[in-house]
Amino acid sequence: MPVVVHLCHPSGGRQVTMHREGREEILGLAHSDRDLIMFLEAVGVIEPENVLNDPQLSVSRRSTRST
Repeated sequence: MPVVVHLCHPSGGRQVTMHREGREEILGLAHSDRDLIMFLEAVGVIEPENVLNDPQLSVSRRSTRST
């Protein structure tokens, strides 16, 4: 269940998406680490706050722009 934190959105937040069941699902727009933790909790990640501090778990970042 890859979670992607995209580069900054024009509003200043970062769109968070997850690839699930063959499609990309938008989890929300994160303006802080707390927002990201709440999105991870909502999809069932156990102790999501540890994801931000664990170097073996990575959060991908990519541009929301099409090239």
